[in-house]
Amino acid sequence: MGVALNTIPATMRPTTLLNSLIVLAATASVAFAQSPSVPPTAPSLNSPASGITTTTTTASSPSKPSASAMAPSAEEMKQMMDMAKLNENHKLLASTAGTWSYTVKMWMDPNGKPTESTGTAKREAIMDGRYVSGDYTGKFKMPGADGKMQEMNFHGMSMDGYDNVKKKFVSGWVDNMGTGIMTMDGTYDAATKTFTYTGEYEMMPGMKEKVRQLIKMPDATHMTMEYYEDRGQGEAKTMEINYTKKK
Repeated sequence: MGVALNTIPATMRPTTLLNSLIVLAATASVAFAQSPSVPPTAPSLNSPASGITTTTTTASSPSKPSASAMAPSAEEMKQMMDMAKLNENHKLLASTAGTWSYTVKMWMDPNGKPTESTGTAKREAIMDGRYVSGDYTGKFKMPGADGKMQEMNFHGMSMDGYDNVKKKFVSGWVDNMGTGIMTMDGTYDAATKTFTYTGEYEMMPGMKEKVRQLIKMPDATHMTMEYYEDRGQGEAKTMEINYTKKK
């Protein structure tokens, strides 16, 4: 399940450079360890007493690229560094940092009356503004095993960013109501100040659903999230969250 801010809100990062060096070192070690050794000469077959002369041919192993051949070029290194730079999209996400109070409406039946609950979201820009992490707490009214509505403690976490390689906003979400990680990507329309995210999630075995989120930011202190699900019978709105920034 996603919560609005988890989708507001990745790139070739500096860690990619370190990973490249590690791969090169590992490749060189493997190449050295796997170099074929010369087998011992078989005795007696070529001796005068045997009367047999044999010729042994040693098959050459396929050539392997050297570590230097696998190293990124200067142009590739420059591109990696360019992909790690921040831009206006990262600044847009960072503007959502702060403490927010929210009110949630949830529809178990799209045609029925929604349940309502409240909570608090704390969002923080991390890694020099490359990402925004979110922590969400509150209480939700959900049907229990007996089908009756009951109040449950809720805890969710999000990680949002803008992927310079994909040229899309990206988001991950986890909470205490499942064990999966929901991922989505999306776009931003500056004219309507709206993010649109899409993804897929499997809540239960065989129950895959398409999800869509609209996050609207009319001003610096208010946000609204609309959450839609499609389980193969058409899209339906199942959640709406209204946020107000406290500080």
